[in-house]
Amino acid sequence: MASDLVIVYHRQPYEEVEENGKIVFRENKSPNGIVPTLKSFFGDVDHGAWIAWKLAEDTSNPDFEQVVEINDAYGTYSVSRLPLSKEQVHEFYHVTSKEAFWPILHSFRERYNYDPVDWPNFREVNWRFAEAAAAEAAPGALVWVHDYNLWLVPGYLRQMRPDVRIAFFHHTPFPSADVFNMLPWRREIVESLLKCDDVGFHIPRYAANFVSVAQSLLDVDVTERVSVRDHLTFEGTALNERVVPTKLRHAGRDVAVSVSPVGVNVEFIEARAHAAETVARAQKIREDLGDAQLIVSVGRTDYTKGGITQLESFERLLEANPQFIGKLRLMHVSVSANRGMAAYGQIQSDLEQTAGRINGRFGTLDWQPVALISQAIPFDDLIAYYRAADVAWITPLADGMNLVAKEFVASRVDGDGVLVLSEFAGAAVELSSAVIANPHSNKSMDNAIHDALVMAREERQGRMTNLRDAVRRYDVKSWGNAVRDALHAAPAAIEPERPAA
Repeated sequence: MASDLVIVYHRQPYEEVEENGKIVFRENKSPNGIVPTLKSFFGDVDHGAWIAWKLAEDTSNPDFEQVVEINDAYGTYSVSRLPLSKEQVHEFYHVTSKEAFWPILHSFRERYNYDPVDWPNFREVNWRFAEAAAAEAAPGALVWVHDYNLWLVPGYLRQMRPDVRIAFFHHTPFPSADVFNMLPWRREIVESLLKCDDVGFHIPRYAANFVSVAQSLLDVDVTERVSVRDHLTFEGTALNERVVPTKLRHAGRDVAVSVSPVGVNVEFIEARAHAAETVARAQKIREDLGDAQLIVSVGRTDYTKGGITQLESFERLLEANPQFIGKLRLMHVSVSANRGMAAYGQIQSDLEQTAGRINGRFGTLDWQPVALISQAIPFDDLIAYYRAADVAWITPLADGMNLVAKEFVASRVDGDGVLVLSEFAGAAVELSSAVIANPHSNKSMDNAIHDALVMAREERQGRMTNLRDAVRRYDVKSWGNAVRDALHAAPAAIEPERPAA
């Protein structure tokens, strides 16, 4: 059955598990993952489709079930699973996406390495995603492509199906032209994105950077600029923009550029924070702490997250403020998402070494200043720690948005607690009442965490009130509605007339 909406995303929209010898599909456990929000769009159409990849031992196996029909709380939709070999996945995702694209997107030039990239493989995988989307799309359908590892899909899809509308959403930062243009495939990537009807980003800075890149490579005119909404303007922070381009003209086509910051499921988090078991768990955590203060830091083991920088700041805090010794604990959660990659293994080793040094210098038999946790914490337990914490310390060196900061704020139904947030996280332009830190400055980091720990209750609560208003304003439903409006506003796809031969 042809689909009016086709979502193209590398992940499957469910958890595939084996029960009693049979494969079953379960709903995703994460309340804030982007997948449930994307699936909610299927409620707007008669039939939808989802394109993803699936690891296959034999990609030519005729028994491989490439298309499955799903009927769940979000409706009935098809899932096309593209069989990719282990080698294809490694080249497409771990090498090209993570070793070449990821450092450039986050402006880590020194970690960029394109020598091992198999570009023909990346093209082939993107072509297959585009083929699957073309096969599923009804005439005039909307095809919504997600994230940087599918950059080439819009261009290929426009060749195959000039009748469809194409939208793209970028879930990471988008860097300035002097960084992005280090990619040797920059023109091919941008030409593909300009085949979209709408290209979406989290915050105005990323949209402005994209337009700057496009204009550095191609003949692109900005036909509309608008002032950034007050709620997305935070003067003096690194990612602030006052004006954002919203419409482009290239090769006879109009392209919309939209901004929609993704949020968290505030209602779900607040309900879990109010749950009796969560309240009891938080109280027990506080009792175990005694009169000590608790700082929580949650992120992935990734060089963009600045884990070492944060631990070193904590070490300097204890050095300069001996009154905190025995009276302060840091719960630093750093979960590896790429265990098979050597670079991330080294980061984990460095985290363990730094935490061990701090505990060795300042710890006693009864008190250890750092609890380094390298495995995922169940979400309900995490909310309890958020509720019990005095400070959430979220200081990535670069981050597209950062939902952990928003999770912390949503969980503080008591209206207390302090958020220390990096000005290089996309969320910083929304969360102006956080204590803002520059993780590239020792002085800024050290002052921010110290100020948070000694902040008076009245100021804490005033800031938290403002933070909670901001997190509610741009929750996950708001993101969905904003994106829906942008997609519905995208014009029907019309290719420019070609000159006569």
